[in-house]
Amino acid sequence: MPSSFVPKNLDQENLRDWLRKQAVAFGFDGLRITDTHLGSASERLNEWLAEGRHGQMEYMARHALVRSNPQMLVPSAVRVICVTMNYLSPAINLDQEWQRLADPSAAVVSMYARGRDYHKVLRHRLQDFAKAIEGHIGSFGYRVFTDSAPLMEVELARKAGLGWRGKHTLLLNRESGSTFFLGEILVDVPLPMDQEEQSHCGTCSACIDVCPTQAITAPYQLDARRCISYLTIENPAAIPVEFRRAIGNRIYGCDDCQLACPWNKFAQRTQLPDYAERHGLGRASLLHLWSWTENEFEQRHEGSAIRRIGYSRWRRNLAVAMGNALDSSEVTFAEKELIRQALNSALEHSDAMVYEHITWALNPLKI
Repeated sequence: MPSSFVPKNLDQENLRDWLRKQAVAFGFDGLRITDTHLGSASERLNEWLAEGRHGQMEYMARHALVRSNPQMLVPSAVRVICVTMNYLSPAINLDQEWQRLADPSAAVVSMYARGRDYHKVLRHRLQDFAKAIEGHIGSFGYRVFTDSAPLMEVELARKAGLGWRGKHTLLLNRESGSTFFLGEILVDVPLPMDQEEQSHCGTCSACIDVCPTQAITAPYQLDARRCISYLTIENPAAIPVEFRRAIGNRIYGCDDCQLACPWNKFAQRTQLPDYAERHGLGRASLLHLWSWTENEFEQRHEGSAIRRIGYSRWRRNLAVAMGNALDSSEVTFAEKELIRQALNSALEHSDAMVYEHITWALNPLKI
């Protein structure tokens, strides 16, 4: 379909309102529209990559050119429909999240990952939404995305007016803080565009100050190599020793910068059952999750984003957290004995990476 195609209803003032109402009907919480031009964001991406701040996420560099130009993904695209979907379930209490971080025997999983894999949820709803749009304005060319292709999602959403960049580099808005997922529909139709949102971070530096590994090296500057989310999820190798103590009891991701952000006090809760907590991941202990066999890991994380890291990284992360628990005065002698027994019993059957992390955990000198 050529980009000059102007469908019925496009020029009507109510089209924008119709799109937003339909977005809500399909479970999205915000919708804005922008064009495909990324401007200086492409230069900033290249500088970030040149500094090596992407760590071992080689796909970031491999697809940098495509990432900088959405039209390389969809040549006919002239607009991007950007949507948000809140993921914070009503059961999550942000104050209690801080309490769990202070409990060395607790296993802390990032809030976004406790329910169903957002990739699956958003992709299906985006497809259905796109079909509904087609029914309203006529046939058009489109492709849906949700963290599934080299696309600068946060920058497009910022340009579209869905929020502003926080100093931690996440997108923020007044309604949901940063507790939402992003999705996009690239279209070949010149839909009406929205205005950008002004930043509302002011002089606040809470996210920078709270980061356990100082991964936010300056406002709007993130070194992924230091980020606990990268270290526990994207990083396929051993976790550098210099960061293991700072990881504490975080076994999948890290929410500290979000928990510290004042805007998340106002975060709206999702009513979608997809993001409800599964298998007690918001309450589990380190020992309980360590007891899972590989089959149990695969079964219980079916349909979850966590499954992607595999059993070895899962055990690697748990071993680090259990080693930190052994060093904590908050953990009783009896609990420490159980942790030591659990780690020692796994040594013989662990792969090289997990073996090294268990050995570190059991070493009182942590070297």
